[in-house]
Amino acid sequence: MIVRPTAPSDLDRVLPLIVPDPATGLTADTYRTRLADGEYRPDWTWVAEDAPGGAPLALAVWWGDPDGDLPDALDAVFVHDSVQSAADRTDLAAQLLTAAHAAYAGAGADAAPEYHLVLPGDWRDRPEAVAAVAWRREAARRAGLPAGLERLRYEWTPPAGLPEPSGRLLLHPEPDDEVFVDLFRRVLVGTLDTDSRKEAERLGAEAQARADVAFYRDTMLGDRSWWRIARTPDGEPVGFGIPSRNHAFPVVGYLGVVPEHRGRRYGDDILAEITRILAAETAPERVRADTDLTNTPMAAAFDRLGYRNDTRRLVLSPH
Repeated sequence: MIVRPTAPSDLDRVLPLIVPDPATGLTADTYRTRLADGEYRPDWTWVAEDAPGGAPLALAVWWGDPDGDLPDALDAVFVHDSVQSAADRTDLAAQLLTAAHAAYAGAGADAAPEYHLVLPGDWRDRPEAVAAVAWRREAARRAGLPAGLERLRYEWTPPAGLPEPSGRLLLHPEPDDEVFVDLFRRVLVGTLDTDSRKEAERLGAEAQARADVAFYRDTMLGDRSWWRIARTPDGEPVGFGIPSRNHAFPVVGYLGVVPEHRGRRYGDDILAEITRILAAETAPERVRADTDLTNTPMAAAFDRLGYRNDTRRLVLSPH
């Protein structure tokens, strides 16, 4: 078996492997578009073939920042229909991912990129989706991605209407990054966001708070002036909201309420402000947001504010 990154000349050979599948939303047209934008690259797309120049049997597609040196996430894995058994599919995909992960580590990656499977909201009730996830998840585990986190993907669209301010909070810009560092640190206490909690345990709350501020300021594409602090009418900080955008959509970047003010649905007020800012600044067809499946208070806030969930994202990671 030959496992290798593709070259530009391989495009017409690999596109036939990108077929409709319940474990990914990737299409051949999307692949072409992101390839042209630099979010996909030939050397971030790997194939497995049984002989030089033979038809590809498996394909893995990684996504990354167009200005980055290494990919950030694995978007999709496909295996040709001629490989029929789940065991053979798993073995082939595991070989492919393991080889690519070793190459990325050799190029300086600290860890294997996470694998994001975009799934129907009811995927667990669909036998074909369960089967499509199962062999991919086992292949990812063998290749060094044993941890799994399921997230709900929400969307707001203009027909849902813009939420009106409740008047309970004062929401204002704050140019001082240190104010946001302090609030990021405070909301980590008791957070239901799994990634934030894990990173705070690994780095420490202060370092994680500074890393979050730097990420949303320097990596995400939203304007820093969109960030908002939420205070009570007497000036006490309640939390904050970060409207932002990625390469494809405006997004609810981050929303946090400090522990002493939780349980009063202040998250609704902050989410409403984020939505209004994104609607005014980006004129979006849709705004996207994710929250952990276990973060039921945040999911309830999205539901109340007119966001709709019909997709889940299963994130497989090294830890």
